[in-house]
Amino acid sequence: MELPAPLRLAVDRYLEDTPLGDLKRASALLSSRYRAELRDGRLHLDDVLAVKAYLAARLPATYAAVRASFSMVAAGRPDFSPATLLDLGAGPGTAMWASADCWPGLGEATLVEASAAARSAGAKLARSLASIDVRWLDADVGRVATVFPAADLVTLSYVLDELDPAATGPLVERLWSLARDMLVVIEPGTPAGWERILAVRAQLVRLGAHIAAPCPHDRPCPLAAPDWCHFSRRVARSRLHRLTKEADVPWEDEKFIFVAASRHPAQRISARVIAPPRQAKGMVTLKLCNVGGSAGQRVVSRREGEAFRIARRLDWGDSAHFGKESGAAD
Repeated sequence: MELPAPLRLAVDRYLEDTPLGDLKRASALLSSRYRAELRDGRLHLDDVLAVKAYLAARLPATYAAVRASFSMVAAGRPDFSPATLLDLGAGPGTAMWASADCWPGLGEATLVEASAAARSAGAKLARSLASIDVRWLDADVGRVATVFPAADLVTLSYVLDELDPAATGPLVERLWSLARDMLVVIEPGTPAGWERILAVRAQLVRLGAHIAAPCPHDRPCPLAAPDWCHFSRRVARSRLHRLTKEADVPWEDEKFIFVAASRHPAQRISARVIAPPRQAKGMVTLKLCNVGGSAGQRVVSRREGEAFRIARRLDWGDSAHFGKESGAAD
């Protein structure tokens, strides 16, 4: 996956006069803070250079995770076409760009971000999105009782890992009250990120929400630690991206986990592929989360004809349907 051309060009223009050495140092610091999931009261994007490092090194992967999450939402709710967006902890507007790419009818976006540097960069990038009326709000989503507008789509991506865990419950309840239709929460695809999403998912179900994606059911998650649910999206690295991260490989894999909750039921899928499929001669092994609330492996052999042809085309994160029976073992 790559950034949309208008966003890629806008980022290149914004970074063109920034020394590479500065980007490398800031990127290393930013990456260490993300990995450590620091909650020391500092903003990850606390100055202009940190925002530039994010644009060079983290934006492509974050965009890919958010866009992939939205693709699963759109598949389950093809009737959903949001006109308004409320994004909390917006950074430089990553989720807005992904929303606009997934749902071209998006017309208004309210982006809430505490970092002045991130808001400034995001406003400059957003000039390339002339079709969307963008409003920026200065607020810390974990601390300030600012009045936010309701929206068709409410998003919170890569934010919970920066907040005090005690703030999550009240924040999720508030965001759900603002979602006219859909709330999407995205986290890093780590065991800790999955645990946070599990808590959000359980709270939303208690509030009466319908799980739209990625789960094929509203029942408790069938996985147990040390196993965890997550997905991955391969991201193409630009030349600047590779230089900033001092990487030789022209791509990277971004692991993520999310939950999407709606006020309306989604189209139920039979199963979701929740791990990379394993292919051997004449067979495909799939790890599936099933509509009945179970999870397990299904081995599809060449003897199964059409089911085998379907299984060979499936990838991690895809919905899977083999007829009336999913066939997965618990």
